[in-house]
Amino acid sequence: EQLQDGENPHKCSECGKSFTRRYELIRHRRIHTGERPYECGQGGKRFRLSCSLTAHQRSHTEERPYECGECGKSFKSNPELTRHKRSHTGERPHECAECGKGFSERADLTKHQRSH
Repeated sequence: EQLQDGENPHKCSECGKSFTRRYELIRHRRIHTGERPYECGQGGKRFRLSCSLTAHQRSHTEERPYECGECGKSFKSNPELTRHKRSHTGERPHECAECGKGFSERADLTKHQRSH
């Protein structure tokens, strides 16, 4: 069966969020269940997502495969590189709905919103 644009047939019974793919729902449900099936062999720290385990394992090896083309600085994960690139572009994708001020980091927006 072909899905129509915007159709999300896999719905979380806990919070109602919907997903186009079943595996996305399975991964999402771990937020509610607390399940962390991916374990680091060094120290036993557990993770909800396999990509989080992979990024964590780089802390043991110091591997930093994601390099900024602008300045050459390297990072353990692609999201870290993406956040860093904003220091070059000035991009501020996290905007306060109340006053319109933009932030490069979601955590900075959250902190700002407490001031309203």
